[in-house]
Amino acid sequence: MKLHVMNTGLFKLDGGAMFGVVPKSIWQKTNPADENNLCTWAMRCLLIEDKGKLILIDNGIGDKQDAKFFSHYYLHGDDSLIKSLNKAGFSESDVTDMFLTHLHFDHCGGGVRYENSKLELVFKNATYWSNADHWQWATKPNPREKASFIKENILPMEQSGHLKFIDINTSPFSQFEIFYASGHTDKMMIPKIRYKNKVICYMADLLPSVGHIPLAYVMGYDTRPLMTLEEKEKFLNEAADNGYILFLEHDPVNECCTVKRTEKGVRVDQTFSLAEIL
Repeated sequence: MKLHVMNTGLFKLDGGAMFGVVPKSIWQKTNPADENNLCTWAMRCLLIEDKGKLILIDNGIGDKQDAKFFSHYYLHGDDSLIKSLNKAGFSESDVTDMFLTHLHFDHCGGGVRYENSKLELVFKNATYWSNADHWQWATKPNPREKASFIKENILPMEQSGHLKFIDINTSPFSQFEIFYASGHTDKMMIPKIRYKNKVICYMADLLPSVGHIPLAYVMGYDTRPLMTLEEKEKFLNEAADNGYILFLEHDPVNECCTVKRTEKGVRVDQTFSLAEIL
């Protein structure tokens, strides 16, 4: 098995929204804000190359939305999904499986694009994976999350015939098992990848960054924050006890970290790039 980091660009979100009830005087120590209270965040995806499969986990924000949309999120940086794929020696047509942790626009927008004024899949040879519960949640969204579920990102997967649902009791991939979390959004999927003698967990929005490790640091975007607290506590304790490597999708500085138990609860232990352990 080979793992490849896919950097798809940077964007900005309101710091208060990203840290919920935690005061700015505290969260800005790890994630400094600009003059508009916006913090920079990564959109870091992961490519698994194994046994004739090329599995991409999440795909970033894409570039098909209009200027008004992007004026809210300040997409910046030199990286893109296609550049990262090419750098690793692959093209869009090589991807066999597009695994989506959830369907918020910054996680699935890069899987669909306009071609000749029509919405088309970017990965035309890939199966696009979600789960039935989350699909229902995303295609009939509640008013609070509606802006995060953009139909142009989502519906073409089904219309193309490339969409498949994962049975919540199994994983279709030998490479990883799936932890389901419903605090952020219903049935978000967290892959726990078995790599040599390690477990690498793609944290998606259960743990956006190192700055979110303390339990109370829960995003204002989460639909069920108390459930997030329970899910984080369970997962981070398991990670500390078993030495999991946590791959961070949104941390602008740290690709990976480990955690440890302390008198104050689970805290960060070490931070490092994925390349350092491969």
